[in-house]
Amino acid sequence: MVTGAGNDESRIVLTKPVALEGESDIDYTAPNPLQLVLSLFKNVMPGSDLSRFQLPPIFNIPKSQLQCFGESVYCIATDMLSRCNGGKSPHDRFIAVTAWSISTLRPLIFGVAPYNPILGETHHVSSGNLNVLLEQVSHHPPVSALHATDERENVEMIWCHHPSPKFHGTSVEAEVLGKRQLKLLNHGETYVMNSLNLLIRFLPGPGTDWVGKVKIQCQETGLEAELCFRSNSFLWRRGNHRSVKGKIFDSSSLQTVYEIDGHWDRTVGVKDISNGKLTIIYNAKEVISGLTAPIVKDPKEVWPTESAMVWSDVSQSILSKDWEKAREAKKVVEEKQRELLRERDSRGETWIPKHFTVSHSKEGGWDCSPIQKWVPPAPIVVPL
Repeated sequence: MVTGAGNDESRIVLTKPVALEGESDIDYTAPNPLQLVLSLFKNVMPGSDLSRFQLPPIFNIPKSQLQCFGESVYCIATDMLSRCNGGKSPHDRFIAVTAWSISTLRPLIFGVAPYNPILGETHHVSSGNLNVLLEQVSHHPPVSALHATDERENVEMIWCHHPSPKFHGTSVEAEVLGKRQLKLLNHGETYVMNSLNLLIRFLPGPGTDWVGKVKIQCQETGLEAELCFRSNSFLWRRGNHRSVKGKIFDSSSLQTVYEIDGHWDRTVGVKDISNGKLTIIYNAKEVISGLTAPIVKDPKEVWPTESAMVWSDVSQSILSKDWEKAREAKKVVEEKQRELLRERDSRGETWIPKHFTVSHSKEGGWDCSPIQKWVPPAPIVVPL
């Protein structure tokens, strides 16, 4: 944990990113988490939309969902983006992008979740030459935008996420709508991909996993990938746990050029169909192991909308396991949000994002475009 110096209003609380199991030095889970979770949903009807569902702090980890999205980009032990940019051929780069997309997944903890970001909340962090900026551009429905740039590598990322969680009786599944773009500007290539769904399973055994299918497309090279991510089956077959299988193919001929197989929390390999050669393209222990928390480089430059500042009192109370204080602190944050909404409504004002332009259509859903070409360096940095 890192706490910025200053009075209560300027306190900044940052914690280690979510990494592989067994690496966390803090236990966030409450006793009997399954019993607590089931009691939480006892009055919720199957099929209910949970996007407005408020969790008590005992079910929260001490960070916002914006921070979790950001960590999947800037908290990484291996420079996967440089590999994407450094690929000598379109095939090399596409394989590297596929590996990078897998690297954005993190194992999750059953029974706890990050805070729902408030409207206008931001998270701004730098890791080396990579500058990352996120903003919560809509509260109901929740929509998060991410812009990340590396001027040295000439790489840009633009994400737009709209989670839509629903209760299904024995599970909760959050469909993460929106798209992710990775632009390798030196090569004139844009890779577009979707996000996986988050599955929280209560019965027959509790667990939290990423599931579904990811499609990666590069229009400039004509290459595509289809990846299928699976969780444990009801028969508890270990082989399916966090497995990923798929293929990379030429979109014009539909000819498969590579097959992908492995487990995203262990290793993933790619097999060249032309010669049968198998290469490991992703090793979770090397990429998302031993991660450290960001630190505050310049407290005076941290925006008041920064996630680590907005939720600092709640996070500090959770870390201290002072649940009554955490409830009060969370209530203060949420009530301030409601008060600002009432003030805007009374003046007939519509809130406008500061860092993104946002659009929505029935066909395409939500779309976010950054206002600035390059993300500036941040006052919060990842130690290298």
